Order: sequence, then structure tokens, then C-alpha cells
Amino acid sequence: MNKTPLTVAGAEKLRAELHRLKTVERPNVIAAIAEARSHGDLSENAEYEAAKDRQGFIEGRIMEVESKLANAQIIDPTLLDADGRCVFGATVELEDMDSGQVVTYQIVGDDEADIKDNKISISSPIARALIGKYSGDIAEVQAPGGVREYEVIDVRYI
Repeated sequence: MNKTPLTVAGAEKLRAELHRLKTVERPNVIAAIAEARSHGDLSENAEYEAAKDRQGFIEGRIMEVESKLANAQIIDPTLLDADGRCVFGATVELEDMDSGQVVTYQIVGDDEADIKDNKISISSPIARALIGKYSGDIAEVQAPGGVREYEVIDVRYI
């Protein structure tokens, strides 16, 4: 299976979620199932059904997170030496050529992407347009509203 790029922070976040699922969520749902069983007839027990559904969700999520971590290629942006080139993990400062607005994004894996936190997925149109660019280069991004141009102001590995 192909390795999926993940930053160190993204991997740590997944590990924390996995730990919480295994040490908090799983025991809670097991206790809820035991409590619902003690109420008698399982065929008409909505609490039991809800707890079993929750258990299925938690076990599925545990398997999903374990798989993501097993297939992750963890990249530490601080150790990159890409000579100022936009690569996975880089933090890129851009200026919108039309509006003059300056934005800063970090290029991260699909699971880490969060636009509110200025983290964009490596597979997003803007990240694909930025990969390989240097400070001063213009990146043309195919957006839903047409082509947008961004000037790369700065590339950092933090």
C-alpha cells in the first residue's frame, strides 16, 4: 500500500485520538452495553441498540486510525532542506495578485487539512499549484471561479 504523507504534528494528533478511543471511549461503551443488558429483554432495548451502534463506530474508527498511522510517511518540516522550494510540510506565504490579500498556508496531508487553521491538503488545487515553486514565483490555481494567481512571497520550514 502507498505511504501517505503526514506531518509530525498530524501523526501526534492521530496517536492522541487513538489513545483516547482505546482508553476512554471503548471502556465507556462496554460499560454502557453492560448497563443496558442488565435492564432485561434486549429485543426491545433502545439503550442496548444505541450502545452497540456506538461500539461499532468506535471500533471502526480505531481500525481506521491504526491503518492511517501504519501507512503514514511522517515528515518533519523542520528537518526539510528544499532550498526555498514549496514542498510537503512547508509553510507558504502568498499574495493574491487580484486582491493583494496576503495569506499563509502550511501544506499538510489530507487528514490534517483544516482551512481554519491555515493548513491545506497536499491534494488541493492550490497546494498542487504551489509544489516546486520558489519565492517570487507566480502560481496559477484553477479555482471554481476561474484561474487565480498567487505570488509566493516566502517559504518556511517550521
